[in-house]
Amino acid sequence: MSLLDVRNLEVTYPGGAAAVRGVDLSLAAGEKLGVAGESGCGKSTLALALLRLLPPGTRIGGEILLDGEDVLTMKWGRVRAVRWAGASIVFQGAMHSLNAVHRIGDQIAEPILLHRKATPAGARRKTGELLEHVGLPAARANAYPHELSGGQRQRVMIAMALACDPRLIVADEPTTALDVMIQAQILRLIERLVSDQDLGLIMISHDLAVLADTCDRLAVMYAGRVVEEGPARQVYDDARHPYGRALSEAFPRIGDPASRFAPRGLPGDPPDPAALSSGCAFHPRCPVVLDVCATEDQALREAGERRRAACVHVAPGSAVTEEEADVRSSTS
Repeated sequence: MSLLDVRNLEVTYPGGAAAVRGVDLSLAAGEKLGVAGESGCGKSTLALALLRLLPPGTRIGGEILLDGEDVLTMKWGRVRAVRWAGASIVFQGAMHSLNAVHRIGDQIAEPILLHRKATPAGARRKTGELLEHVGLPAARANAYPHELSGGQRQRVMIAMALACDPRLIVADEPTTALDVMIQAQILRLIERLVSDQDLGLIMISHDLAVLADTCDRLAVMYAGRVVEEGPARQVYDDARHPYGRALSEAFPRIGDPASRFAPRGLPGDPPDPAALSSGCAFHPRCPVVLDVCATEDQALREAGERRRAACVHVAPGSAVTEEEADVRSSTS
């Protein structure tokens, strides 16, 4: 049994914005899944839906099976028990996710006291161990968030996520606003913790290169749907969906001098989730669009070993088609 199975997940905000549309994902213990896409594609909504943290009035459909138990049908008391102890989340932007008027040790200890029924002394001891586990001195428990650097605050958020020994961690843009060296430290820390504790990890980012270097598998989202999924390095190096390819080519690559002068953005803007057009949501921006793309949406289909892509150009086991290759060469 998978640690996490997401089946046909649908999330619609009040007002009709379809933020997540028919998403299917699975995750095993010890596996790292990256979720990539532009701002507004539904990544963070997916993360919040996994722990039922979405605002009141949001419509949620489908199934989110955590260890075989559907999070969406749990009674409220069971949901509270699953958060932190079964699954936890590292929120985007550590500098805004910590309470500025409480010491960090008290903030880490709070879920331990609530979910582990520990004594105050036991919670303090566990807090010191967690801080040391993420590379901070235990004495920093007495610090306030403003006394820590951005990287240190992010480590505190990771320590808090680990406080009740969850089996699943969802990391939403865990390296946002950090410089490159600190980003690398945080990513290596997350990798080590997942490996040492056999955790499942869902890491969300707009940066395919970070996810390809950190994760085992990669899912690319566009307009609330997963449009490509497969082994992370393969998706990054040889995306089968035009949108995945555009994301990959948007970043210069070390060791490829030509890419420094050739990164390309996509024309146009992501679609309004409250007013999606018919057909494939990507077709107004797609460089290889066909007439059928404007009228028929494409389901995920086999695109090689352990790979899927939602594109009319993709056939089982196919690489880039001749037509796509011609378009790519003409725009290079």
